[in-house]
Amino acid sequence: MVLLLFVDLDPELAALRPLGGFFVLRTGGAPHGPLPTLAQAYENPATEVYGNSLTFRVRVVADRLQAPELRIAASIAQQALAARLWSVALGCAALYDRIPDLDPRMLHWDADRSAPDDLWLAEVRPLPADALAETVLHGHLEPLNAALVSHYRMSTGLLRGNAASALAGAARELDRWARARGRTEVATRARALTAELFADPLLAGTGTFTGTSFRRRSCCLYYRVPGGGVCGDCCFTQPPGSSRNAASG
Repeated sequence: MVLLLFVDLDPELAALRPLGGFFVLRTGGAPHGPLPTLAQAYENPATEVYGNSLTFRVRVVADRLQAPELRIAASIAQQALAARLWSVALGCAALYDRIPDLDPRMLHWDADRSAPDDLWLAEVRPLPADALAETVLHGHLEPLNAALVSHYRMSTGLLRGNAASALAGAARELDRWARARGRTEVATRARALTAELFADPLLAGTGTFTGTSFRRRSCCLYYRVPGGGVCGDCCFTQPPGSSRNAASG
């Protein structure tokens, strides 16, 4: 039997700090002044092409990666944001047995920065760990996906595949961190929570999750970025058209 040793959910989410990267979440006031919330980012991006933080983020990603189409940048931006949300929520659930209320109206976003400085939670209010799906999938990823589908004509299946890939990546990193430190109870808890999330109807058809390994049934389009390739969990084993290009070259 594995003994689960949880700590209290503290106002600074200090237990996440040793994990680093996408797991860290700033709390309290944003140090760079007022920032828009994620709730504002999900609202009507089509009517605020230059003022909405979501469309701004997509353009930032497009410029940084030299993406040939905005929908490619939109896919990559969405997967990165999904990875941030899953990492914070899953990390807290595994370490605290609680998650912070990530209400989009309390979660502020600096769309010009990268993790971990991009998100600030105004107030830490604890929720039970079984609120993971409601908090991240329904509270964030569905409205985010709806905004991207509406504005960039994205595929819902692609975006849900991105969400699943981001979840699997967060689970894999958390498992690796926990096992390296002998925290087998954290690794076990994280795998169990992740398996439950993959049973949700919004993620169930996105790919195959076994242990900490995931193979998705869609592609995030990263291979279309200059110098890009296929990701480790991609449905493709090589970029589409690469074999034909090699033969013709």
